Amino acid sequence: MTNNIQFITNPRGQNLGFVKNEISSLNCVWLCGYHSDFFGSKAQTVAETAKENGASSLLFDYSGTGVSEGDFEDGTLSKWLEDAEFMIEQQTKGDLILLGSSMGGWLSLSYAIKHPERVKALILLAPAPDFTKDLMWDKFPQEVKDEITNNGFWLRPSEYDDNGYRVTRELIEDGETHLILHNKIKINVPVTIIHGLKDADVPFARSLELVENLTTPDVRLCYIKEGDHRLSSDDDLAFLKQILTNQIKNLVK
Repeated sequence: MTNNIQFITNPRGQNLGFVKNEISSLNCVWLCGYHSDFFGSKAQTVAETAKENGASSLLFDYSGTGVSEGDFEDGTLSKWLEDAEFMIEQQTKGDLILLGSSMGGWLSLSYAIKHPERVKALILLAPAPDFTKDLMWDKFPQEVKDEITNNGFWLRPSEYDDNGYRVTRELIEDGETHLILHNKIKINVPVTIIHGLKDADVPFARSLELVENLTTPDVRLCYIKEGDHRLSSDDDLAFLKQILTNQIKNLVK
């Protein structure tokens, strides 16, 4: 896969890495989670499933992640959403199935709200809309809030990164401008949500709240009893493959 990586320069002058496979006018676009990249098994499952079912696919890294240029700590929801909009506009034509994991679920929802004319379906894995407020800021102890406010960042430990990563004041403040979960979410296409009951990062109850706030009547919420936040076991990937295959077939009838 490394040999197929291409790059395109975003409006902020950063080279963003991506892999695409053009087959048809139906595009399966993968939106990664926070501090993640498109080399993971879920992204590869999306690309493989799209190809097997005659659909195009697009995988890419936001600025500051994976093979793309930039510093992760400079990232915000606004910048990453801009990257997603730019990449989709430049590298796809036709209808879209957006697949978002964790933060990618928030970005997928935000994109679908802004661009309803192209998005035909959403598949969200452990979606984390509003996480900068509800799962970060509101849950941080006061000493962490003080450190972010006074120093501009807090070095957060992470089981996914031995060095931890910076949670910046800019990320928190910018996230406030993109909050969507506590109002009606005006999306009127099929939405499938997959969430693990053993998710230690994003409580599974948040997906039920998301279902209640979506305006579309066509929503499926699938809980996986043994699923964690990554949803990357063989069974999890097989389930994702099944969901995406069915969605592609529904759209090409």
